[in-house]
Amino acid sequence: MKHCINKYILGSLLFGAMTGVTSCNLDYNPVDTYSDITEGVQTNTGEKLEFQTKADVESALTAIYELMKNRMEHWYLDLLLIGDSHSDNAYGGTTDSQAMPFENNSIEGSSPILERDWNRYLEDVAQANRIICNIDKVPDDTFTETQRKTITAQAKIFRALIWFDMVRLWGNIPLITSIAPDITAENIDDIYDQYFPAQADAATVYKQIETDLIEALQYAPDNDPTDKTKFSKSVAKAMLAKIYAEKPLRDYSQVIKYCDLLEQDGFDLVEDFSDLWTLNDSGTDLKIRNTKESILEANFPSTGGNWCAWMFGRDLLNYDYSFTWAKWVTPSRDLINLFNRENDTKRLNESVVYYECDWSIYYPSNHYAFMYKCRAGVSSIIKLRYADLLLLKAEAYLWGDEQNLSAAADIIDKIRQRAGLQVLSSSVRNNESALKTAYLNERRMELAFEGQRWFDLCRLDKVEEVMNNLQDEGRNSRVNPFTANSYLLAIPQTALDQNEKLKQNPGY
Repeated sequence: MKHCINKYILGSLLFGAMTGVTSCNLDYNPVDTYSDITEGVQTNTGEKLEFQTKADVESALTAIYELMKNRMEHWYLDLLLIGDSHSDNAYGGTTDSQAMPFENNSIEGSSPILERDWNRYLEDVAQANRIICNIDKVPDDTFTETQRKTITAQAKIFRALIWFDMVRLWGNIPLITSIAPDITAENIDDIYDQYFPAQADAATVYKQIETDLIEALQYAPDNDPTDKTKFSKSVAKAMLAKIYAEKPLRDYSQVIKYCDLLEQDGFDLVEDFSDLWTLNDSGTDLKIRNTKESILEANFPSTGGNWCAWMFGRDLLNYDYSFTWAKWVTPSRDLINLFNRENDTKRLNESVVYYECDWSIYYPSNHYAFMYKCRAGVSSIIKLRYADLLLLKAEAYLWGDEQNLSAAADIIDKIRQRAGLQVLSSSVRNNESALKTAYLNERRMELAFEGQRWFDLCRLDKVEEVMNNLQDEGRNSRVNPFTANSYLLAIPQTALDQNEKLKQNPGY
């Protein structure tokens, strides 16, 4: 008798399946039973088809968009913990064993945060591959080649977004671009490597991301100014600019090129920084969604749905809900001091808020600081924002081969003036070292609590310099110094236990 293990079930055993992972989101219901979706459909020729019709594929694409929106732990919550609490922007917030290692630099492979993120990123890759690898097999004559390519382009952008997060976190990762066939007693030796892949080096991962994005540029939907929730051509351009700023693939001329293309697509800064975050005058809904500054965002209805709001502070639509325990990602004194030194009142007030609470871990309970950019169940999560890309263009002028201090300073001044600050002095504009410091400070203030700071320090080789010299009386003492091995995080021990081909990053 031939025994067959379904690939999705085996995938769940290897990578922490959807069926075995719980989520804070109650609206997401993973498939947990046998069906045509989990098992495929048997054809007259004996081949199993993942999809029978165009509608089947469109449903799978819709599911991918729902993943980005509803599975916020690894897309948003954990990236803020890593990007801000693991840097000088924030404290862990809660002193439990999950968050504290990111503040005091004691992260290990046993971290449940890293295990959760690793598993869910790989699950998301599998969902993208499910479309990419099967779409051309769909026996539906009404499904045109252009329609197939448009859906494939969106799946490839989604996959590129996932890999970009993974490669920045872990460096060498499994680069899975196919779906392994069912394992049987007869083929297990031949396909074992597909289920237990080795890691690809970071440079190879970045090249695959580049390939996916360039291919997607041809067929992805155009940017829709009224709907920034789609994997559009503009999202691909933004991601290309971001990957070309990273060390393995660094090409600052390409950063400038794709940032300029985003400007041609109509992206610009909103006139008022607060419009990105604030609620309407009646306090019942977000004031504005899908602004001209947003490139990719997740929207949530006026009835709520963004549960991250109460992970960081108060949900302004439900003020006392779940406000009985210490919140994650508490703003640091060091960051608040930077805002105050720069007289940056506008961005400080949109980034940090003070409430009275029942705990006093980092601040007095009657005046406790909370991160404020996600302040209600209706708050949008902006995954890609034009200000980030515009500042990356300034970085290209500062660190690139064709240095242009004046052009970089002009961009920084544009960001500063939107925040109500004076332009840079001539002594800063004309001094490379001073201008680079101003640039890093500007990114830190503009993008606070958007999960960027740690990756900025890594990208520009500033981790040891900044983190080992940090003087912040409110921060818990470092367990380990920051070294060259700190730039990548630990691969989860559970992943190493499941796949002997995976190698732990140095230092863990």
